[in-house]
Amino acid sequence: MRVSFVADSDGWGGAEVWLAHHLRRASACGATASLVCAEPVAPGFASLDVDRAVVPLTRHTAAAPATREALAAQRPDVVVVNLVDPASNAAAVAAAQAVAPTVGVLHLVGDVRTGEERAALRDLYRRLAAVVSPSTEGRDQLVGELGVDPVRAHVVPNGADLPPDPAGPAGGAVPRIGAFGRLTAQKGFDVLLEALRRLDVPFEAVIGGAGRDEEALRAAAAGLPVTFPGWVEDARAFLAGLDLFVVSSRVEAGPLVLVEAMAEGLPCVSTDVGEVRRVAGEDVVVVPVDDATALARAIGELLADPARRADLGARARARAVRDLDAALMARRTYAVLSGVAGGAAG
Repeated sequence: MRVSFVADSDGWGGAEVWLAHHLRRASACGATASLVCAEPVAPGFASLDVDRAVVPLTRHTAAAPATREALAAQRPDVVVVNLVDPASNAAAVAAAQAVAPTVGVLHLVGDVRTGEERAALRDLYRRLAAVVSPSTEGRDQLVGELGVDPVRAHVVPNGADLPPDPAGPAGGAVPRIGAFGRLTAQKGFDVLLEALRRLDVPFEAVIGGAGRDEEALRAAAAGLPVTFPGWVEDARAFLAGLDLFVVSSRVEAGPLVLVEAMAEGLPCVSTDVGEVRRVAGEDVVVVPVDDATALARAIGELLADPARRADLGARARARAVRDLDAALMARRTYAVLSGVAGGAAG
């Protein structure tokens, strides 16, 4: 089975990490994978040993001729388009559908437009051979708002690499809190900073990432023991120095950074976004979105109780091993793709 993946993104994030996991595991799942990627994210895929074509970014454009040409040259049995949100990658989806049966992977719910624009999107999505989302919420939007046949709509939870030597809580004399991702409103780091300001126990914090809100976040952190080391190239190295990991996002499907932290055996606090409560169960402390008071309470209680942190981290690691392995995620995704390539409903 020849599979071409399309990454039409303007920045590196969880969707691109998801794609890299699948590219690395293609052979083990009975597939030969190739990639068509937009120029902004091409460097992130440079180390992977796959046939790769670099094309202009086509998000929010009317057509993607270079994407279509590159896909045609790869002669895939099925094309997988990474969808940043339902509307923004429509040109890439149309280009893929002109070449081979196409599967869309929706990483975030989002705007589906109105009127004629929504009607055009519905027509496009109803022609997809299958759709995959890390969250039930994403699947429900594709089915309910864009008319995708429920039989062709699949939920495949996100997964991460499982290190054989998980770092676990660092055990620092002053507990260290960590978070990373794009420094944008979606990730809720402003809420995290507000929560940190309410803590009455000693702590250090590090927020990794880059993005348009960096200057505002640095200003909001004035006077707090918080550092901003920039974009995180090595997630394992970043996580290794932490005692507690926090996801403060306003919108997610199944945050990969959370799964990575769980795989390292770190105790985690997360907002109630996407599939977090469903996939993490009682092994992550879950708080409401945009609630700095609840977030501060959850963080403070864990900082004050090292034994509880250790227990929560061990449970998170066990959950990741059992349910959230990237190899399991890839097998589930390639099973969908195999059905599409074989002419099944997907």
